[in-house]
Amino acid sequence: MRSLRVDCIPQISEALSQDLAGKTVIVIDALRATSNIVTALSNGAVSVWPVETVAQAKQAAGANDLLAGERQCKKIPGFDLGNSPLEFTEQTVSGQRIVMTTTNGTRGIQKAAKAAAVLAGSMLNARACAETALQWKRDIVLLCAGTKDVFALEDGLCAGLIAKEIRELRVGDLQFSDFTRAMEGAYDSFADRLEDVFSTSDSGIRLGRLGYGGDVSFCAQRNTTDTVPILTNGEMRAFSPRQIFSYK
Repeated sequence: MRSLRVDCIPQISEALSQDLAGKTVIVIDALRATSNIVTALSNGAVSVWPVETVAQAKQAAGANDLLAGERQCKKIPGFDLGNSPLEFTEQTVSGQRIVMTTTNGTRGIQKAAKAAAVLAGSMLNARACAETALQWKRDIVLLCAGTKDVFALEDGLCAGLIAKEIRELRVGDLQFSDFTRAMEGAYDSFADRLEDVFSTSDSGIRLGRLGYGGDVSFCAQRNTTDTVPILTNGEMRAFSPRQIFSYK
């Protein structure tokens, strides 16, 4: 039996759709899109529909749907929600479908659409993502969204945490790419001061200057939920490792 490979791609523009086909892809935009998707579904949203452009979001949204998204880290005019996980409260999103567009994260999900399965990963659900992805026994790709086609440290550290969780589960023979191993090592180096590292990353500094420092602290929390968003008929829906075989 061949080993299961775990790869990590530093940012979206380095990912080729054909290279993701047949694999399990975990898309990571730790600050903040995938953290928002996890939070929304954890708080009872029916689904999150990720689209690339503002025009697509407006066209896709039904009368009772919520529009969420950002450009340049700021809420899109006329949208119900921005891109802060603190907005996706149970009171606001429970029972709702959310149509979301962000600069990087939703683009990453669309890029991975040809994969066998697409998950939204974050610090919040790292362990659950690892457990879920391993159940399919397919090669895994950790796709970091990055920022404007540049690697983002927080995404790499999140990928490192998920890789560490995969390794600790010890399911079969695992082969980690060099970059995956580097991100796992980086996570280990920063694990005891993760919030500070997030806050002083380029993205964290930018969000702090815009008044979103609370978002950074929120997104730096580890393994607070077992909610795993999985792309199903174009929408992210909530699963957990216990439900994964019914999805399969």
